[in-house]
Amino acid sequence: MRHIGDDERRARLSRRHRLSPAHRDGDVLAAAGSVGFLHATEPANVYLSLVARADVERADIDRVLFEDRALIRQLAMRRTVFAFPRELFPAVRGSVAARVATQLAARLAKEVQACGLSDDGAAWVVRACDEVRAAVAVEPLTTAALRERIPRLAERIAIAPGKSYGGDFPVAGRVLSVLAADGSVLRGRNAAGWKVSRPYWTSVDQWLGFDPGALDEQAGYVEVIRAWLARFGPGTEDDIVWWLGATRTAVRRALAELDPVQVELDSGDTGWVLPDDADAAESVQPYAALLPVLDPTTMGWQRRDFYLGPHAATLVDRGNAGATAWVDGRIVGTWVQDQEGRVVVLPLEDLPDEARAGLAAEARRLTDWLDGEMVRSVYAAPHARAWLAAPEATRSAVGGFPEIR
Repeated sequence: MRHIGDDERRARLSRRHRLSPAHRDGDVLAAAGSVGFLHATEPANVYLSLVARADVERADIDRVLFEDRALIRQLAMRRTVFAFPRELFPAVRGSVAARVATQLAARLAKEVQACGLSDDGAAWVVRACDEVRAAVAVEPLTTAALRERIPRLAERIAIAPGKSYGGDFPVAGRVLSVLAADGSVLRGRNAAGWKVSRPYWTSVDQWLGFDPGALDEQAGYVEVIRAWLARFGPGTEDDIVWWLGATRTAVRRALAELDPVQVELDSGDTGWVLPDDADAAESVQPYAALLPVLDPTTMGWQRRDFYLGPHAATLVDRGNAGATAWVDGRIVGTWVQDQEGRVVVLPLEDLPDEARAGLAAEARRLTDWLDGEMVRSVYAAPHARAWLAAPEATRSAVGGFPEIR
């Protein structure tokens, strides 16, 4: 069994995910394709993940998203919104997204009945989804406009009563989540800025010009896992199951069809790579990179020790990773914006001068790209939250390592 150690894994992700400035160009689609699936729950993530890998402006990304429509935004793996190349849409739609749509529809049916909106929750969900599909087939509509046109969407339901995140919410968001997962309704143009999620919902036929359909479940899982292995391999079975939010049975069936190569990892676990991907990876030149919250590289594996090291407690909250600072394939800190919008890197370990200089250059580049716009996230790293909460005069002492600007 071939051995792929942590150093080689870091070299592979560095090169394939375009983390080194040496691999940047002006190709938005190539940058997106380098990781395959961009986290898009917070719209700014898509832009920041792409600018970390390509020398592009917001207008370039907007063109790919809204003019070329080459990236599809869909609720998929782990009930998370992703943006991914259009050619992967049928595979995602028929496998992981279909699973999510079924789960969300069943949950909504129970909630509808529990709140007394209908004695037949499943039938209520079907009717609501049909009404939305009919409305957006005529013209793209925002959630607010759909609530005005479809009375049942203005109904309210109690969600997670007694929980801190619970409350009384309009049912429209739940219905749209079902449709966003099944792929019949897509997020179209945005009614707000690049940092705000306020999409015009549109039919898949209108947005793409036709309905590309969906692969059957088995074929879909095979293609999605193939895409993941090509970008993130080697990975363990646990990594793939977690990343997909799928069953172990579905993953094993797909792996059997792909016939990947087993490799031994430094952790002692068995990893998988595609049959044509077992050759040794070339090392990369020293580099520094700044990635946003929930970036696909940071979130690509369940077992992250080979690049996260000892920093999980300060950068990850309930599995969600905050913004990260990278040096040569390893996470070494986080980053924030100060009151003036300047990017500040917060190291979590002592760094050599070359690494600090690289991170400072990336901080200046991202500061210039943001041009004073502030980006805040509910997924900020615990260490970043501590820095932001500290009095300005004492912030430099948070973490114990000098800030990099």
